[in-house]
Amino acid sequence: MPWGKSGSAALLLLAGKTLWRSKARESSPTEMSVEPWASPQDQAAAEDAHSSHSPPSLDQEQPDKLCLESFWSEVETIRQGCGEADLDPTRRDSRQSEEGEQEEQWLADAGLSTLISEDSEDVDKAVLLSTLTRTQAEAVQRRLDSYTLSRRKKNKQSPRDVRDIFSSPIAQTMLPESQNSKELPQNSMASVAKMPFSAVTPERQRGAPKEEFLITDIAYCEQAVIFMKQAKFPLNNVPHRKEDGTLPRVICPKCRLGVTRIQDLSHADMKKVRQLALIDMTALCDLLELEVKRHKTGRRKIAESTLIGVPLATLLEHDQKLRANASIPIFLQTLLSFLEKKGVDSEGILRVPGSQSRIKLLQQNLEANFYSGHFSWDEVSPNDAAALLKKFIRELPDPLLTAEYLNTFSAVRDITELRQKLHMLNLLVLLLPEPNRNTLKALLEFLSKVVNREKKNRMNLWAVATIMAPNLFLHKAVPSRLTEGTEKGQAEKAADVMRLLIRYQDLLWTVPNFLISQVRRLNENSNRRYQFYDRRIKNLLRKIQPDSREKPEKNSEPRRTIRIQVEELVNSTMEFQLNINSRTSDLLAQFYRQFLRSPENGKGKMRRNGSVGYPDCALYEVGGNIGEHCLDTETHLLDLYNSNPGGEWIIKMKPNGGRGQ
Repeated sequence: MPWGKSGSAALLLLAGKTLWRSKARESSPTEMSVEPWASPQDQAAAEDAHSSHSPPSLDQEQPDKLCLESFWSEVETIRQGCGEADLDPTRRDSRQSEEGEQEEQWLADAGLSTLISEDSEDVDKAVLLSTLTRTQAEAVQRRLDSYTLSRRKKNKQSPRDVRDIFSSPIAQTMLPESQNSKELPQNSMASVAKMPFSAVTPERQRGAPKEEFLITDIAYCEQAVIFMKQAKFPLNNVPHRKEDGTLPRVICPKCRLGVTRIQDLSHADMKKVRQLALIDMTALCDLLELEVKRHKTGRRKIAESTLIGVPLATLLEHDQKLRANASIPIFLQTLLSFLEKKGVDSEGILRVPGSQSRIKLLQQNLEANFYSGHFSWDEVSPNDAAALLKKFIRELPDPLLTAEYLNTFSAVRDITELRQKLHMLNLLVLLLPEPNRNTLKALLEFLSKVVNREKKNRMNLWAVATIMAPNLFLHKAVPSRLTEGTEKGQAEKAADVMRLLIRYQDLLWTVPNFLISQVRRLNENSNRRYQFYDRRIKNLLRKIQPDSREKPEKNSEPRRTIRIQVEELVNSTMEFQLNINSRTSDLLAQFYRQFLRSPENGKGKMRRNGSVGYPDCALYEVGGNIGEHCLDTETHLLDLYNSNPGGEWIIKMKPNGGRGQ
């Protein structure tokens, strides 16, 4: 369930000094493990923080004068390139939806269009709504109310209230317990006892290096509700640490089902993740009083070019005919590879402008010869290539962050709490179309490499962020208020969002546990939707064909049969004994020993250096209450089995996986 029986709620509440009474429960698959998970950047920052060397400039408190000058220099370059009028916030190249149209589109994007459909039945609506938390359901209700008001003005029949759907008899059987309760769910603090006290003690009390906990077991909008409530308690009116602009180490406590990255889920499940993420993000915006209006780009003339000014989808469609597994445009991948080899050590890379005449000639040469393979990068200046990279990003016909969500990305700068900024960015990343999300990740990975070579290129995190922010957040297709107000304040806020994307990208490209739980419940309810029409038929079918699955005793340790699908290497099955400590890494280790590395069944291939390479395989969870899910190596398999007993486990090669191990 979304609110489920998560032990993470206890950590969240205790860390905030909120007093809640708890009730005992059994351990949950999403209960946090003792060992937290942090991104590689966070781990590196933590090591630097404890070393005797000078602190890294990642912790520079504010952008310096040179950074601010670079920011407005980029803004001026963009203005000259697209015309002053295109950046005027009063100009509307992209149009806002008409009254009622925006809500209708929102409901469609959230997978809730059946709520305003006269043909759908209550069970269809209940399936969609049964996974939502109370705050998420309230956000849906607000959109329905707004849509209803617009229809009344047009003298059309209004849709039913969400509460009417919830109160129908057929819906009551599908609702999670937390939906029927009027009280905020109480969460056990049992898991907190398993964690070191320092992990839940506020930093200002223990004087340790700055750390933030990113809890993903509870819906982000519900966490916002908790923070708003605790702010009203006199006990919690402790002055916060002054925000000095430095970035803390962010720790995401691992749950027993492991970390799920975006690429780990099937397209069908990711579609549901995006729908639920939109609902949670909207609820969070409502709570934080962020006024974000979605825009639709109007028809714009596409540049007569093969590389610059071409829509991402068009580039990818062309490139995937040449390279089937291409996830970002081949030109962009080649450009980033060149800059990683020749540019990351160049002093002032991204900041020092290239020659405009050389850049124009470089673009013409690339467009004429890139795909033919006759272009040589040998004589290209890194500064010219960096300028071309920024031009590629800002001259996309539609913003890389999309017209729908560009202003929401920009609005993150107005959120006070770092944790809530990361919550919003995490949801927004999930909402991006796959080509945009993959392209953004490739760009951020390159920018992170630039920052890591700061000692040579003199480009710290603030410098990179202030230069790249205008190229991402200013676009001629979407009105922006980025350049309004005091120059220093606006530059800092825009750069702050950019540096969060660079610094915490690995955390932002994961799927929160609460969304995975909601997808599982949505799949479960969809699978049994027709069972609620006539329980007598259901009981009759049980007698005719009893459940053939073996149900182990509560305290037994079941065995699982794992299918193996590793191309032509192996086509077999494997037995694996589950216990409370079994993890995915243990199962894969047995697979390699038993099938690939044994003298009888050795399937490795000899490398040129004489070593043996083995297929890079992963364990997948398929079916049951999930579509297809590539499992984290730290997933506790007994918890996974209890969470999805109907799922099948399959060992397959990773997509684009080479040979390792």
